[in-house]
Amino acid sequence: MSRFRLLLCVLLMVIFPASALERPEVTFKIFQFPADMIPRIDGNADDWNMVPDSYAIGMDQLEDTEAPGGHGTDRDPKDLDVKVKVGWVKGLNRLYFLYQAHKGYWDFSRPDLHNDIFEVVVDGDLSGGPLIDEYHRDVWTPAAVGQMSALDPRISSSDAYFAQQGAQAQNYHIFTPAEGKDWAMDWGCAQYTKELPYANHAQHYNFRPGQSGDYTLEFWITPFDYAGCEGPERAVESVLTENKLIGLSFAVIDYHDPNSNQRKFWNLSHKQTFFGNASDLVGFRLMPLEPQFRKAIDAQWSFKVADPVERIVLFKDLSQGEITSWKWDFGDGTTSTEQNPIHQYKDKPGKEGVYTVILNITGPGGTSRMAKVWDVHVRGSEPKPGP
Repeated sequence: MSRFRLLLCVLLMVIFPASALERPEVTFKIFQFPADMIPRIDGNADDWNMVPDSYAIGMDQLEDTEAPGGHGTDRDPKDLDVKVKVGWVKGLNRLYFLYQAHKGYWDFSRPDLHNDIFEVVVDGDLSGGPLIDEYHRDVWTPAAVGQMSALDPRISSSDAYFAQQGAQAQNYHIFTPAEGKDWAMDWGCAQYTKELPYANHAQHYNFRPGQSGDYTLEFWITPFDYAGCEGPERAVESVLTENKLIGLSFAVIDYHDPNSNQRKFWNLSHKQTFFGNASDLVGFRLMPLEPQFRKAIDAQWSFKVADPVERIVLFKDLSQGEITSWKWDFGDGTTSTEQNPIHQYKDKPGKEGVYTVILNITGPGGTSRMAKVWDVHVRGSEPKPGP
């Protein structure tokens, strides 16, 4: 490697650190709900009783980043005590949240942004970077090594808002409780991200402004790799898969007086700027099913038509459990004992090309079968032309 390239690599590492997330020493967990136990969004936390306490995030993980020095840790559970759990369901690009809080003084009488808030930011593909207009206009100056920034005069705040705000990561200011106002403020112009079919919510409480009490909020949101101002027709959902790491963080904004802007900002990221920069989020991992919800052995598989002309299909085993043998029946009279076979269909010319494919697996936990009827569809062989 030349000295120039080595210097360039070092410079880039200084300007753009390898880690795009805060608090790399900890990875929080997202509980996988079984497909037949998806929580009902009704403000009742009973559906979440199956989630182990190891998934719960409490006040001990939060710091008040608006306190002097930015690391306030003077926690009083009589004043504020919160517990947060996050879940997902395999096959759905949704993040489920349970937010439970006790407060000594609930502040929610005003119709504007001044409200006790649960603020959530999600970056489903770890793209990082700015997600609000003022950060989007920040640029590296020639003194980039010193990490100085300035505003690009060519980019107006309006241009940055419509081009970037909330597009590659989403910020939700969720009003706790929301009374006489929308349940959340989506920080950007893609307001569809907080509405069905991309989000849903329910809350439960029995206190009035200024009183103490317990609050429960259930909701789910859809993270987006791209959620532009033009509407959902061009939006791209983040694909959630098992063991995937995503960027996520939240803060509890705690007011005590409707006539004062004084507040506490209890922050999971521990970095104040997480609300506008997805590189300041923390890591959450989409966990597999807990052992008590798994079958001892369960046959599952997928396929992809690699070459429709040559009729070549790739099969992938997705089975769960300890497996010692696989047997595939491709529906054309041929079989395979490979785990992930590649098969070329060569049956009679003129055949329609739809097949019932069966996978049988065996292991210490028993046997399991998964048949898919006519899912595998490749074009039929063309009859050879006559003389």
